[in-house]
Amino acid sequence: MEIPSDIGNLSNLSYLTLENNKLTGGIPASRQTLNKLLLLSLEGNLLTGEVPFWLFDFKHLWYLSLARNNLTWNNNMKIVPKCMLSKLFLRSCGLHGEIPEWISTQMNLNSLDLSMNKLHGPFPQWLTEFHFLSLLILSQNKFSGSLPTALFRSSQLYTLALSHNNFSGELPENIGDAKLLRLLMLDWNNFYGPIPQSISQISGLQLLDLSRNRLSGNIFPVFDHQVNLLYADFSSNQFSGEVPTTFPPNIQTLALGGNKFSEALPSNLTKLRNLQRLELQDNNISGELPSSLLQISYLQVLNLRNNFLQGSIPKTLSNLKNLWILDLSSNNLTGEIPIEFLNNLTGMIEAPPNRTSQTSNFVTAKSFTNGFYSTEYEVNELIVNWKKSKQGLSSHNLDMYFLLDLSNNQLSSEIPASLGALKALKMLNLSYNKLSSKIPTSLGDLQNVEGLDLSHNKLSGPIPAAFTKLQQLTTLDVSNNELTGRIPIGGQMNAMADPNFYANNSGWCGFQIRVSCPGDLPPAPKLQEHDNKEKPWILLEAIGIGYPIGFLLTIGNIFLAGYFNPSPPSNSCRRRHHPHRLIKQRI
Repeated sequence: MEIPSDIGNLSNLSYLTLENNKLTGGIPASRQTLNKLLLLSLEGNLLTGEVPFWLFDFKHLWYLSLARNNLTWNNNMKIVPKCMLSKLFLRSCGLHGEIPEWISTQMNLNSLDLSMNKLHGPFPQWLTEFHFLSLLILSQNKFSGSLPTALFRSSQLYTLALSHNNFSGELPENIGDAKLLRLLMLDWNNFYGPIPQSISQISGLQLLDLSRNRLSGNIFPVFDHQVNLLYADFSSNQFSGEVPTTFPPNIQTLALGGNKFSEALPSNLTKLRNLQRLELQDNNISGELPSSLLQISYLQVLNLRNNFLQGSIPKTLSNLKNLWILDLSSNNLTGEIPIEFLNNLTGMIEAPPNRTSQTSNFVTAKSFTNGFYSTEYEVNELIVNWKKSKQGLSSHNLDMYFLLDLSNNQLSSEIPASLGALKALKMLNLSYNKLSSKIPTSLGDLQNVEGLDLSHNKLSGPIPAAFTKLQQLTTLDVSNNELTGRIPIGGQMNAMADPNFYANNSGWCGFQIRVSCPGDLPPAPKLQEHDNKEKPWILLEAIGIGYPIGFLLTIGNIFLAGYFNPSPPSNSCRRRHHPHRLIKQRI
């Protein structure tokens, strides 16, 4: 459906919002008659065509949003706006090149969103002179160069999102001067050097994302207990030293993965008692898992993958009753998988029907509202090994995933039967350990499991027939064990037919590996009944053709052999038919 052209007849209209419909086509020229328009929002539709220049001729217009359409921008269009905008939102409007010059004339702007375009060049100096600017979003463009220090002298700046650009240089030391900042996203750039200490002075800061840069150092800012920081992501940088714990106690998400942190986990990590999501994967952390982790009772996600942790898994981890995702893979953990550790992981036993994460609500559901415009920010995904490959789990629905990954360690003994009680699990990975004995039948009770990896262990015996109950199973790997017997058939086991996932075992059989089992009946030929019906016709045809051919061949052989003797011919005939006899007589 297109925008009705009759709207142009509403000459006294001052507020027009047609957001989040499925309107198509262009912006009709009939809109030019709406001379009293104050607010126009067409965001979240399927509009196409060029952004018309006459939109900027409305003298009283102060709010304009064309965001999230398929519109294009004509850089050759000379715009001399007759309006003085306060809020301008042109997200994903096909802008390219440098920021259009006419925007620099809008000195009353307090909200500007130019994200998801193809803009480039340095950060515009004139933007630092917009004293009323409270929301600035330039994410997902190609801006470069360093950030001017004047940007953070703003007394009004509330939201600053510059993610996914090519900004570089050190972060300005005066970043803490922006006292009203609530959201600061500088991820996916090329910033380097230390984090300015002044950032800890922003008491209202709630979301801080500095991930995927080249920041370094071993001294983190010390945040005051009164700072309201809820989400902090420093992952994929070059930080080193001991894992920092200088964050306010109310922080809920702390992402420090992909750095160079070393030494043992600090005991005072437990002072961050409200943590729900702790990511420390891909570092150089050593030592044992501290039993004191149990004091962070709200933990829902704990990721320590790919470090140098050693020792056994502490039984006290079972007190983390809210865990949904636990990844201890690729370490040097030894000993048994503790039964007590599994019995109390109630967060993996049964998922409450309407369970939500306070962290994910804050990041993706709670909006940072500025006037009429609300923005939602998708933060970085949680990277895990999911179904044989690394995948990102969206923060939008992180509470849908239940994962236990203990792979690539030195764990031994049996697989505890109590694992079967974790019915909410969607992914269970115990591969590359030294687990032995039989696969417990109780694993067939994992009714929600989609991926199950038991490969590269010393497991023996058959695959339990109960695996046929795993109706959600899409990936099963039991290769490189000592399994025997018949591979179960029925249910999803019939779909687990990749021979590579059963390789390097001995003494077992099943159609999944193209090996018949003893006692299997060979399949009856499909054309047997049809063949029997054809045989009488074939027999009659053979008889009908064979008799005359055989008769003619017999007569021919007899004649050639001289056994056919008719009455003697006359002499003349003899001479004509046997000339050699005449020659002989003459001689």
